[in-house]
Amino acid sequence: MIAKSNNTDEAGEVLESNDAADTRPDETADASDSTDPADLPASPTIAVNLPAPVRSAPEDELAIAIDDVSVNPGRIASQEVGTTSIAVVTGPVAQAVATSANADTAADQSGPGGDFSRRRRLSGEVSTMPESAAMLTADRLLDSRKRKRARPEGGWNAALYAATLGLVNLGDSAKVRARKHLDQRINKSLQGGARFIPVLTRKGGVGKTTVTALLGMALASTREDRVIAIDANPDRGTLAERVNKQTGCTVRDLVTKAASITSFSDLTPLVSHDETRLDILASDTDPLLSEAFDEDGYNVVADLTARFYSIVLTDCGTGIVHSVMRATLQRADAVVVVSGGSVDEARLASETLTWLEANGYGDLVRNAIVALNTATQGTNLVKLEEIEGHFRSRVREVIRIPYDPQLAAGSAIDYAGLKEFTKNSARELAALVIDGLPGKRGA
Repeated sequence: MIAKSNNTDEAGEVLESNDAADTRPDETADASDSTDPADLPASPTIAVNLPAPVRSAPEDELAIAIDDVSVNPGRIASQEVGTTSIAVVTGPVAQAVATSANADTAADQSGPGGDFSRRRRLSGEVSTMPESAAMLTADRLLDSRKRKRARPEGGWNAALYAATLGLVNLGDSAKVRARKHLDQRINKSLQGGARFIPVLTRKGGVGKTTVTALLGMALASTREDRVIAIDANPDRGTLAERVNKQTGCTVRDLVTKAASITSFSDLTPLVSHDETRLDILASDTDPLLSEAFDEDGYNVVADLTARFYSIVLTDCGTGIVHSVMRATLQRADAVVVVSGGSVDEARLASETLTWLEANGYGDLVRNAIVALNTATQGTNLVKLEEIEGHFRSRVREVIRIPYDPQLAAGSAIDYAGLKEFTKNSARELAALVIDGLPGKRGA
Protein backbone atom coordinates (compact mmCIF):
# COMPACT_ATOMS: atom_id res chain seq x y z
CA MET A 1 0.00 0.00 0.00
CA ILE A 2 1.30 3.46 -0.95
CA ALA A 3 1.36 6.08 1.76
CA LYS A 4 0.64 9.69 0.87
CA SER A 5 1.66 12.77 2.82
CA ASN A 6 0.18 16.20 2.42
CA ASN A 7 2.48 19.20 2.65
CA THR A 8 1.18 22.71 2.84
CA ASP A 9 3.26 25.71 1.72
CA GLU A 10 3.01 29.27 2.91
CA ALA A 11 0.28 30.13 0.39
CA GLY A 12 -1.89 27.30 1.58
CA GLU A 13 -1.49 25.17 -1.57
CA VAL A 14 -1.45 21.43 -1.14
CA LEU A 15 1.29 19.40 -2.75
CA GLU A 16 0.86 15.69 -3.20
CA SER A 17 3.88 13.48 -3.34
CA ASN A 18 4.21 9.76 -3.47
CA ASP A 19 6.38 7.87 -1.10
CA ALA A 20 9.89 7.91 -2.53
CA ALA A 21 10.60 4.44 -1.34
CA ASP A 22 7.64 3.02 -3.19
CA THR A 23 7.72 5.14 -6.37
CA ARG A 24 11.53 5.37 -6.89
CA PRO A 25 13.02 1.96 -6.15
CA ASP A 26 16.46 3.07 -7.32
CA GLU A 27 16.74 5.82 -4.68
CA THR A 28 17.28 5.41 -0.93
CA ALA A 29 14.32 6.52 1.19
CA ASP A 30 16.18 8.46 3.85
CA ALA A 31 14.56 11.03 6.04
CA SER A 32 17.56 13.32 5.66
CA ASP A 33 16.91 13.48 1.89
CA SER A 34 13.38 14.78 2.31
CA THR A 35 12.78 18.23 0.91
CA ASP A 36 12.08 21.08 3.23
CA PRO A 37 8.77 22.75 2.32
CA ALA A 38 10.44 26.11 2.73
CA ASP A 39 12.75 25.29 -0.18
CA LEU A 40 9.91 24.68 -2.64
CA PRO A 41 9.08 27.46 -5.10
CA ALA A 42 6.09 29.61 -4.36
CA SER A 43 4.47 28.52 -7.67
CA PRO A 44 5.81 25.24 -9.08
CA THR A 45 6.04 24.91 -12.85
CA ILE A 46 6.36 21.97 -15.21
CA ALA A 47 8.45 22.33 -18.37
CA VAL A 48 7.27 20.22 -21.32
CA ASN A 49 9.46 20.06 -24.42
CA LEU A 50 6.98 19.92 -27.30
CA PRO A 51 8.18 19.38 -30.89
CA ALA A 52 8.35 22.43 -33.09
CA PRO A 53 5.31 22.97 -35.32
CA VAL A 54 5.77 20.96 -38.51
CA ARG A 55 4.25 22.18 -41.74
CA SER A 56 3.13 19.43 -44.06
CA ALA A 57 4.36 20.42 -47.52
CA PRO A 58 2.60 19.08 -50.60
CA GLU A 59 4.39 16.58 -52.80
CA ASP A 60 4.95 18.95 -55.67
CA GLU A 61 6.69 21.39 -53.31
CA LEU A 62 8.85 18.66 -51.84
CA ALA A 63 9.93 17.68 -55.33
CA ILE A 64 11.73 20.98 -55.88
CA ALA A 65 12.38 22.15 -52.32
CA ILE A 66 15.99 23.08 -51.46
CA ASP A 67 17.14 23.88 -47.95
CA ASP A 68 18.11 27.53 -47.66
CA VAL A 69 20.62 26.83 -44.84
CA SER A 70 24.12 26.33 -46.15
CA VAL A 71 25.98 23.26 -45.00
CA ASN A 72 29.37 23.46 -43.28
CA PRO A 73 31.24 20.22 -43.99
CA GLY A 74 33.55 20.76 -41.05
CA ARG A 75 30.64 21.12 -38.67
CA ILE A 76 29.04 17.96 -39.93
CA ALA A 77 32.29 16.06 -39.58
CA SER A 78 32.71 17.21 -35.98
CA GLN A 79 29.25 16.07 -34.97
CA GLU A 80 28.80 12.66 -33.49
CA VAL A 81 26.61 11.30 -36.21
CA GLY A 82 26.60 8.03 -37.95
CA THR A 83 25.12 8.19 -41.45
CA THR A 84 23.46 11.23 -42.99
CA SER A 85 20.71 10.43 -45.49
CA ILE A 86 19.22 12.81 -48.00
CA ALA A 87 15.86 11.87 -49.50
CA VAL A 88 15.54 12.62 -53.20
CA VAL A 89 11.96 12.82 -54.44
CA THR A 90 11.39 11.09 -57.73
CA GLY A 91 8.44 9.65 -59.54
CA PRO A 92 5.47 11.16 -61.34
CA VAL A 93 5.31 14.28 -59.18
CA ALA A 94 8.92 15.26 -59.77
CA GLN A 95 8.64 14.45 -63.45
CA ALA A 96 5.49 16.52 -63.78
CA VAL A 97 7.19 19.51 -62.14
CA ALA A 98 10.27 19.13 -64.35
CA THR A 99 8.12 18.82 -67.45
CA SER A 100 6.16 21.91 -66.48
CA ALA A 101 9.36 23.88 -65.95
CA ASN A 102 10.77 22.74 -69.29
CA ALA A 103 7.49 23.60 -71.02
CA ASP A 104 7.55 27.11 -69.56
CA THR A 105 11.13 27.58 -70.72
CA ALA A 106 10.33 26.28 -74.18
CA ALA A 107 7.25 28.47 -74.40
CA ASP A 108 9.27 31.49 -73.40
CA GLN A 109 11.67 30.79 -76.26
CA SER A 110 9.02 29.63 -78.73
CA GLY A 111 7.99 31.42 -81.86
CA PRO A 112 5.04 33.71 -82.43
CA GLY A 113 2.61 30.81 -82.23
CA GLY A 114 3.34 30.03 -78.57
CA ASP A 115 0.59 31.21 -76.21
CA PHE A 116 2.99 31.85 -73.37
CA SER A 117 5.36 34.06 -75.37
CA ARG A 118 2.41 35.82 -76.99
CA ARG A 119 0.99 36.72 -73.59
CA ARG A 120 4.34 38.09 -72.48
CA ARG A 121 4.65 40.22 -75.60
CA LEU A 122 1.13 41.56 -75.24
CA SER A 123 1.90 42.56 -71.66
CA GLY A 124 4.82 44.66 -72.85
CA GLU A 125 7.63 42.39 -71.73
CA VAL A 126 10.77 42.07 -73.82
CA SER A 127 12.13 38.63 -74.62
CA THR A 128 15.32 37.73 -72.76
CA MET A 129 16.43 35.60 -75.72
CA PRO A 130 17.46 37.15 -79.05
CA GLU A 131 14.72 36.66 -81.64
CA SER A 132 15.45 35.44 -85.12
CA ALA A 133 14.13 37.10 -88.25
CA ALA A 134 11.78 34.15 -88.76
CA MET A 135 9.71 35.36 -85.81
CA LEU A 136 8.69 38.51 -87.69
CA THR A 137 5.72 36.87 -89.38
CA ALA A 138 2.67 38.53 -90.88
CA ASP A 139 0.40 36.87 -88.32
CA ARG A 140 2.37 38.54 -85.54
CA LEU A 141 2.87 41.99 -87.04
CA LEU A 142 -0.34 42.68 -88.94
CA ASP A 143 -3.39 43.85 -87.03
CA SER A 144 -6.25 41.59 -88.06
CA ARG A 145 -8.73 44.30 -87.09
CA LYS A 146 -7.26 46.60 -89.72
CA ARG A 147 -6.75 43.91 -92.34
CA LYS A 148 -9.12 44.23 -95.28
CA ARG A 149 -10.87 41.05 -96.38
CA ALA A 150 -9.74 39.91 -99.80
CA ARG A 151 -12.03 40.26 -102.78
CA PRO A 152 -14.29 37.17 -102.96
CA GLU A 153 -13.91 34.71 -105.79
CA GLY A 154 -16.71 33.12 -107.72
CA GLY A 155 -20.45 32.92 -107.56
CA TRP A 156 -23.01 35.17 -105.91
CA ASN A 157 -20.56 36.52 -103.35
CA ALA A 158 -18.31 38.02 -106.02
CA ALA A 159 -21.31 39.49 -107.88
CA LEU A 160 -22.65 41.10 -104.70
CA TYR A 161 -19.24 42.54 -103.92
CA ALA A 162 -19.03 44.12 -107.37
CA ALA A 163 -22.61 45.41 -107.26
CA THR A 164 -22.09 47.16 -103.91
CA LEU A 165 -18.69 48.56 -104.94
CA GLY A 166 -17.00 46.53 -102.24
CA LEU A 167 -19.26 47.60 -99.39
CA VAL A 168 -20.66 44.07 -98.89
CA ASN A 169 -18.02 41.37 -98.71
CA LEU A 170 -19.29 37.92 -97.79
CA GLY A 171 -15.97 36.26 -98.52
CA ASP A 172 -15.28 33.37 -100.86
CA SER A 173 -17.94 30.91 -101.88
CA ALA A 174 -17.94 27.41 -100.44
CA LYS A 175 -16.44 26.01 -103.64
CA VAL A 176 -13.58 28.49 -103.59
CA ARG A 177 -12.89 27.84 -99.90
CA ALA A 178 -12.70 24.11 -100.63
CA ARG A 179 -10.25 24.72 -103.46
CA LYS A 180 -8.03 26.94 -101.32
CA HIS A 181 -8.08 24.41 -98.50
CA LEU A 182 -6.95 21.72 -100.93
CA ASP A 183 -4.18 24.03 -102.15
CA GLN A 184 -2.96 24.46 -98.58
CA ARG A 185 -2.81 20.69 -98.08
CA ILE A 186 -0.88 20.14 -101.29
CA ASN A 187 1.45 23.06 -100.61
CA LYS A 188 2.53 21.86 -97.15
CA SER A 189 6.13 22.71 -96.37
CA LEU A 190 8.52 19.75 -96.54
CA GLN A 191 11.86 20.23 -94.83
CA GLY A 192 14.86 17.97 -94.52
CA GLY A 193 15.47 16.80 -98.08
CA ALA A 194 13.62 15.33 -101.03
CA ARG A 195 10.66 12.98 -100.57
CA PHE A 196 10.53 9.83 -102.72
CA ILE A 197 7.12 8.49 -103.77
CA PRO A 198 7.03 5.39 -105.99
CA VAL A 199 3.89 4.52 -107.96
CA LEU A 200 3.66 0.75 -108.40
CA THR A 201 1.56 -2.34 -109.02
CA ARG A 202 2.10 -5.91 -110.20
CA LYS A 203 -0.45 -5.61 -112.99
CA GLY A 204 0.33 -3.91 -116.28
CA GLY A 205 -2.17 -1.80 -118.19
CA VAL A 206 -4.04 -0.40 -115.16
CA GLY A 207 -2.98 3.21 -115.74
CA LYS A 208 0.07 3.37 -113.47
CA THR A 209 1.95 5.73 -115.81
CA THR A 210 -1.15 7.89 -116.22
CA VAL A 211 -1.62 8.12 -112.46
CA THR A 212 2.06 9.06 -112.05
CA ALA A 213 1.69 11.88 -114.59
CA LEU A 214 -1.56 13.14 -113.04
CA LEU A 215 -0.07 13.11 -109.55
CA GLY A 216 3.05 14.95 -110.71
CA MET A 217 1.03 17.58 -112.57
CA ALA A 218 -1.27 18.20 -109.61
CA LEU A 219 1.73 18.63 -107.32
CA ALA A 220 3.77 20.79 -109.67
CA SER A 221 0.86 23.10 -110.58
CA THR A 222 0.19 23.92 -106.92
CA ARG A 223 3.49 23.70 -105.08
CA GLU A 224 6.22 26.31 -105.38
CA ASP A 225 9.14 23.86 -105.20
CA ARG A 226 10.36 21.47 -107.89
CA VAL A 227 8.75 18.12 -108.71
CA ILE A 228 10.20 15.45 -110.99
CA ALA A 229 8.86 12.09 -112.19
CA ILE A 230 11.39 9.37 -113.08
CA ASP A 231 10.50 6.57 -115.46
CA ALA A 232 12.19 3.54 -113.89
CA ASN A 233 10.20 0.96 -115.82
CA PRO A 234 12.66 -1.63 -117.21
CA ASP A 235 10.05 -2.73 -119.77
CA ARG A 236 10.19 0.35 -122.02
CA GLY A 237 8.33 2.96 -119.98
CA THR A 238 6.09 5.55 -121.65
CA LEU A 239 5.99 8.25 -118.98
CA ALA A 240 7.80 10.80 -121.18
CA GLU A 241 5.13 10.34 -123.85
CA ARG A 242 2.46 11.72 -121.51
CA VAL A 243 4.01 15.20 -121.88
CA ASN A 244 5.39 17.12 -124.82
CA LYS A 245 8.78 15.44 -125.00
CA GLN A 246 11.53 17.99 -125.41
CA THR A 247 14.69 15.91 -125.23
CA GLY A 248 15.92 12.50 -126.23
CA CYS A 249 17.97 12.08 -123.06
CA THR A 250 17.12 9.27 -120.66
CA VAL A 251 18.08 7.96 -117.24
CA ARG A 252 21.09 6.32 -118.91
CA ASP A 253 22.40 9.73 -120.03
CA LEU A 254 21.91 11.13 -116.55
CA VAL A 255 23.96 8.30 -115.04
CA THR A 256 26.70 8.85 -117.59
CA LYS A 257 26.88 12.63 -117.06
CA ALA A 258 26.28 12.60 -113.28
CA ALA A 259 29.84 13.65 -112.44
CA SER A 260 29.61 16.78 -114.62
CA ILE A 261 26.23 17.96 -113.29
CA THR A 262 26.90 20.55 -110.60
CA SER A 263 23.89 22.86 -110.95
CA PHE A 264 20.24 22.76 -111.90
CA SER A 265 21.01 24.37 -115.25
CA ASP A 266 23.23 21.37 -116.05
CA LEU A 267 20.33 19.01 -115.34
CA THR A 268 17.63 20.93 -117.21
CA PRO A 269 18.59 19.83 -120.77
CA LEU A 270 18.21 16.18 -119.75
CA VAL A 271 14.55 16.36 -118.71
CA SER A 272 11.26 17.29 -120.37
CA HIS A 273 9.13 20.09 -118.92
CA ASP A 274 5.36 20.19 -118.69
CA GLU A 275 3.16 23.31 -118.66
CA THR A 276 2.48 22.59 -114.98
CA ARG A 277 6.26 22.82 -114.26
CA LEU A 278 6.53 19.04 -113.87
CA ASP A 279 9.90 17.65 -115.01
CA ILE A 280 10.05 14.12 -116.42
CA LEU A 281 13.12 11.95 -116.84
CA ALA A 282 12.49 9.34 -119.53
CA SER A 283 13.57 5.72 -119.63
CA ASP A 284 15.41 4.11 -122.53
CA THR A 285 13.33 3.13 -125.53
CA ASP A 286 15.44 0.03 -126.10
CA PRO A 287 14.15 -2.70 -123.75
CA LEU A 288 17.65 -4.16 -123.43
CA LEU A 289 19.03 -0.85 -122.21
CA SER A 290 16.06 -0.37 -119.93
CA GLU A 291 16.67 -3.75 -118.37
CA ALA A 292 20.31 -2.80 -117.82
CA PHE A 293 19.22 0.16 -115.68
CA ASP A 294 19.72 -1.48 -112.30
CA GLU A 295 19.84 -0.62 -108.60
CA ASP A 296 23.16 1.24 -108.85
CA GLY A 297 21.93 3.36 -111.74
CA TYR A 298 18.77 4.29 -109.88
CA ASN A 299 20.75 5.30 -106.79
CA VAL A 300 22.88 7.63 -108.92
CA VAL A 301 19.79 9.22 -110.43
CA ALA A 302 18.05 9.46 -107.05
CA ASP A 303 21.04 11.09 -105.36
CA LEU A 304 21.35 13.62 -108.14
CA THR A 305 17.67 14.56 -108.36
CA ALA A 306 17.44 14.85 -104.56
CA ARG A 307 19.86 17.78 -104.78
CA PHE A 308 17.52 19.88 -106.94
CA TYR A 309 13.97 18.60 -106.32
CA SER A 310 11.73 18.44 -103.27
CA ILE A 311 9.48 15.60 -104.51
CA VAL A 312 10.67 12.70 -106.64
CA LEU A 313 8.01 10.42 -108.15
CA THR A 314 9.06 7.06 -109.57
CA ASP A 315 7.01 5.22 -112.19
CA CYS A 316 7.93 1.61 -111.37
CA GLY A 317 7.57 -1.39 -113.61
CA THR A 318 5.59 -4.55 -113.00
CA GLY A 319 8.75 -6.47 -112.08
CA ILE A 320 8.43 -6.11 -108.34
CA VAL A 321 11.53 -8.23 -107.69
CA HIS A 322 13.70 -6.19 -110.03
CA SER A 323 16.74 -4.58 -108.38
CA VAL A 324 15.42 -1.10 -109.22
CA MET A 325 12.34 -1.85 -107.12
CA ARG A 326 14.51 -2.67 -104.12
CA ALA A 327 16.39 0.63 -104.39
CA THR A 328 13.12 2.49 -104.91
CA LEU A 329 11.42 1.05 -101.83
CA GLN A 330 14.46 1.66 -99.64
CA ARG A 331 14.16 5.39 -100.32
CA ALA A 332 10.34 5.55 -100.33
CA ASP A 333 8.61 7.96 -97.94
CA ALA A 334 5.16 6.93 -99.21
CA VAL A 335 3.77 4.69 -101.94
CA VAL A 336 0.83 4.87 -104.33
CA VAL A 337 -0.55 1.51 -105.46
CA VAL A 338 -2.65 1.59 -108.63
CA SER A 339 -5.53 -0.83 -109.12
CA GLY A 340 -7.97 -1.31 -111.93
CA GLY A 341 -11.68 -1.87 -111.50
CA SER A 342 -11.77 -5.54 -112.51
CA VAL A 343 -11.54 -8.58 -110.26
CA ASP A 344 -8.07 -9.71 -111.30
CA GLU A 345 -6.66 -6.15 -111.26
CA ALA A 346 -7.91 -5.57 -107.72
CA ARG A 347 -6.58 -8.95 -106.61
CA LEU A 348 -3.11 -8.28 -108.02
CA ALA A 349 -3.02 -4.85 -106.38
CA SER A 350 -3.91 -6.46 -103.06
CA GLU A 351 -1.17 -9.06 -103.60
CA THR A 352 1.25 -6.18 -104.13
CA LEU A 353 0.40 -4.94 -100.64
CA THR A 354 0.88 -8.45 -99.27
CA TRP A 355 4.31 -8.69 -100.87
CA LEU A 356 5.32 -5.36 -99.38
CA GLU A 357 4.22 -6.44 -95.91
CA ALA A 358 6.05 -9.76 -96.22
CA ASN A 359 9.28 -8.00 -97.18
CA GLY A 360 9.42 -5.54 -94.30
CA TYR A 361 7.49 -2.59 -95.75
CA GLY A 362 4.47 -2.80 -93.49
CA ASP A 363 4.75 0.88 -92.53
CA LEU A 364 4.57 1.88 -96.19
CA VAL A 365 1.47 -0.25 -96.66
CA ARG A 366 -0.35 1.28 -93.71
CA ASN A 367 0.46 4.77 -95.02
CA ALA A 368 -0.21 3.90 -98.67
CA ILE A 369 -2.78 5.39 -101.02
CA VAL A 370 -4.62 3.15 -103.49
CA ALA A 371 -5.59 4.89 -106.73
CA LEU A 372 -8.54 3.02 -108.19
CA ASN A 373 -8.60 3.59 -111.95
CA THR A 374 -12.23 3.29 -113.01
CA ALA A 375 -11.43 3.67 -116.70
CA THR A 376 -10.28 0.08 -117.15
CA GLN A 377 -12.40 -2.61 -118.75
CA GLY A 378 -14.83 -4.44 -116.53
CA THR A 379 -15.31 -1.57 -114.12
CA ASN A 380 -19.02 -1.35 -114.91
CA LEU A 381 -19.51 -4.99 -113.91
CA VAL A 382 -18.02 -4.90 -110.43
CA LYS A 383 -18.99 -3.30 -107.14
CA LEU A 384 -16.41 -0.58 -106.74
CA GLU A 385 -17.47 0.10 -103.16
CA GLU A 386 -16.54 -3.48 -102.26
CA ILE A 387 -13.07 -3.02 -103.73
CA GLU A 388 -12.71 0.26 -101.86
CA GLY A 389 -13.82 -1.36 -98.62
CA HIS A 390 -11.20 -4.09 -99.02
CA PHE A 391 -8.35 -1.66 -99.60
CA ARG A 392 -9.43 0.69 -96.81
CA SER A 393 -8.92 -2.20 -94.40
CA ARG A 394 -5.26 -2.31 -95.42
CA VAL A 395 -4.14 1.20 -96.43
CA ARG A 396 -4.67 4.77 -95.30
CA GLU A 397 -7.00 5.94 -98.09
CA VAL A 398 -8.49 5.00 -101.45
CA ILE A 399 -9.39 7.42 -104.23
CA ARG A 400 -11.08 6.89 -107.58
CA ILE A 401 -9.55 8.16 -110.80
CA PRO A 402 -12.45 8.72 -113.21
CA TYR A 403 -12.64 8.04 -116.89
CA ASP A 404 -11.52 10.95 -119.06
CA PRO A 405 -11.45 10.87 -122.88
CA GLN A 406 -8.13 12.66 -122.95
CA LEU A 407 -6.52 10.10 -120.63
CA ALA A 408 -8.03 7.23 -122.58
CA ALA A 409 -6.38 8.51 -125.79
CA GLY A 410 -2.96 7.62 -124.38
CA SER A 411 -1.27 10.74 -125.80
CA ALA A 412 0.25 13.76 -124.12
CA ILE A 413 -1.90 15.04 -121.27
CA ASP A 414 -3.15 18.60 -121.42
CA TYR A 415 -3.72 19.18 -117.71
CA ALA A 416 -5.72 22.37 -118.23
CA GLY A 417 -7.99 20.59 -120.70
CA LEU A 418 -8.93 17.74 -118.38
CA LYS A 419 -12.46 17.49 -117.08
CA GLU A 420 -12.94 19.32 -113.81
CA PHE A 421 -13.81 16.13 -111.96
CA THR A 422 -10.60 14.49 -113.21
CA LYS A 423 -8.44 17.40 -112.07
CA ASN A 424 -10.15 17.44 -108.68
CA SER A 425 -9.43 13.73 -108.27
CA ALA A 426 -5.77 14.27 -109.17
CA ARG A 427 -5.53 17.14 -106.71
CA GLU A 428 -7.19 15.10 -103.98
CA LEU A 429 -4.69 12.30 -104.63
CA ALA A 430 -1.86 14.81 -104.34
CA ALA A 431 -3.26 16.16 -101.07
CA LEU A 432 -3.62 12.66 -99.61
CA VAL A 433 -0.02 11.83 -100.49
CA ILE A 434 1.30 15.03 -98.94
CA ASP A 435 -0.83 14.51 -95.83
CA GLY A 436 1.07 11.29 -95.18
CA LEU A 437 4.49 12.96 -95.33
CA PRO A 438 5.95 14.53 -92.17
CA GLY A 439 6.75 18.21 -92.44
CA LYS A 440 10.27 17.57 -91.15
CA ARG A 441 12.46 14.61 -91.92
CA GLY A 442 12.48 12.19 -88.96
CA ALA A 443 9.44 13.84 -87.27
